[in-house]
Amino acid sequence: MTLMKQFLGAAATLALCSGAALADPALVYDLGGKFDKSFNEAAYNGAQRWVQETGGSYKELEMQSEAQREQALRRLAESGSNPIVMTGFAFGDVLNTVAPDYPDTKFAIIDMVVDQPNVKSVVFTEEQGSYLVGMMAAMASKSGTVGFIGGMDIPLIRKFACGYVQGVKAANPDAKVIQNMTGTTPAAWNDPVKGAELTKAQISQGADVVYAAAGGTGIGVLQAAADEGILSIGVDSNQNHLHPGKVLTSMVKRVDNSVYEAFMAGTEMTLGLEVMDLAKEGVGYALDDNNAALVTDDMKAALDEATARIVSGEIKVHDYMTDNTCPVE
Repeated sequence: MTLMKQFLGAAATLALCSGAALADPALVYDLGGKFDKSFNEAAYNGAQRWVQETGGSYKELEMQSEAQREQALRRLAESGSNPIVMTGFAFGDVLNTVAPDYPDTKFAIIDMVVDQPNVKSVVFTEEQGSYLVGMMAAMASKSGTVGFIGGMDIPLIRKFACGYVQGVKAANPDAKVIQNMTGTTPAAWNDPVKGAELTKAQISQGADVVYAAAGGTGIGVLQAAADEGILSIGVDSNQNHLHPGKVLTSMVKRVDNSVYEAFMAGTEMTLGLEVMDLAKEGVGYALDDNNAALVTDDMKAALDEATARIVSGEIKVHDYMTDNTCPVE
């Protein structure tokens, strides 16, 4: 649906409850588009689940440029949308400016903490999920060399990388991890050609399993890996189905649940910080018919044990966001 349809496509359909009109919620996607098969699409799936269960309607907006962020939030708030959910750390500064101007509107931001009284901040322990798929990568690798391809070079993506390396080294201390970032601007989230090029470069250095944490760019990583006969690891959404039998697993980040829960709560949404960790099943790894033949019983046993030890606190996975160093490389 176009931006114009979303902003101007009539007033929001009003749901009635006990005779009182309730505003439609709204969802604003980050750059890369809602059908990126990864982060944004997970958010979309959560909103669609809410629609299917409630019959409600919501407004949505796909970002086309950085310049649209503030205007988008203000126009949605002024149109009466409530709550307004947004995906991506890049909304942080804008929301910090906009939220105080609309004290009666509730906002939810995914992947950033914004300390405002009408904001819910949802963050994930991506390092924990990445640790698990790192273990799996090391156990599946025949060459002893695995790869990581990130999107935009920011601390959040370094957080994925650091957890992944920790997991790889836990399973095989002698393993080598090749790391590349796609770029330093938001365009890095939607460059599958560059993702494919980086994958082929890592393969030339011996990598036989590559983990992509790069939004839409990761589609190129998974495609190149399948074409070249190595395994890949997807991210955010379950991407196993994109190349059945060739995607080892996906590090799932339950953005869909966060959007669904925010929409379900509506204006009664709980505010403040929510940390979606392994214990809350906010992160994990995907196992289904598409990758069942690739995941051995030994892998599952090792990951089950590691999961229990992370949840109990016995294994401490480093959080790059709190300390911008990585203890293993």
